[in-house]
Amino acid sequence: MTAASNGHGTVTRAFRVAYDGREYAGFQRQPHARTVADALLEALAEHGVVDRGDGSTHATPPGYAAAGRTDAGVSAVAQTVAFEAPPWLTPRAFNGHLPGSVRVWAAADVADGFHATHDAVRRTYRYHLYAPESSSESGSDRARRDPEHAVDDDRFRAALARFDGEHDFHNLTTDETGTVRDLDARATREGDALVVELSADGFPRALVRRVVAAARAVGRGTADLAWIDRLLAAEPIPGDRGVGPAPPEPLVLWDVTYPDAEFTVDREAAESARVAFGERHRDARHAAAATDAVRDRLFSAVDEE
Repeated sequence: MTAASNGHGTVTRAFRVAYDGREYAGFQRQPHARTVADALLEALAEHGVVDRGDGSTHATPPGYAAAGRTDAGVSAVAQTVAFEAPPWLTPRAFNGHLPGSVRVWAAADVADGFHATHDAVRRTYRYHLYAPESSSESGSDRARRDPEHAVDDDRFRAALARFDGEHDFHNLTTDETGTVRDLDARATREGDALVVELSADGFPRALVRRVVAAARAVGRGTADLAWIDRLLAAEPIPGDRGVGPAPPEPLVLWDVTYPDAEFTVDREAAESARVAFGERHRDARHAAAATDAVRDRLFSAVDEE
């Protein structure tokens, strides 16, 4: 990464940020809640890059912006923040004052005036939906034990295909503007999960989670494809015919594309991020193993009756 000064002793630099969103009230700063942006700005204050403000909030560096405003509970691997930074602020240096749940792992020096929000041309989200396959040919024992989560893959993919392409998604968001989007939608089965990948130039509020929830309803057989078409129609849909968002925790901001930014991976920073997230994954698996064992024992008790 070559640092080119902008004449103020700083460079305009974009950083890739990964975070576990489960313990945060979203990315964007908000009063009386802990957010990912708070963690980033606190780290910059510790480094002396920004002022500490009034002790509860911190100033932002010149040009500061982020690629997206992920909701509470949503995680990211390629959230992108950019601002005028001192040349020594590499990802590994940034991480020196960040918690293990937030890790910077790559950076790109970009032109003055670069804006992390407006200059993004594509955003990709992945939703990791727990959905055992329910079809008679490939249905799993997990589907039998979790019938409320089981889906038929063909029905799910047929519903998801309805959302592919350009549509006005006004019935799937609370936003009143920016609702027309050209969406790429696909799903890949990985064991008992369907990994749903959605890409577009931008996303109205909660659109990804509502698309997943709607496709899941069809996959479970509680809704049909005509309902999907109704959600995409021009007429506003009554509240009782709408769809609420799927839970936020399985959602990850997977990638953000900038045509004029070449990110360089900081190997030391990326390795520290891998270790930190590996530890968090291990802890979550250990906790899940206990509750899974209790559930399986109860199923066995019922089957023995």
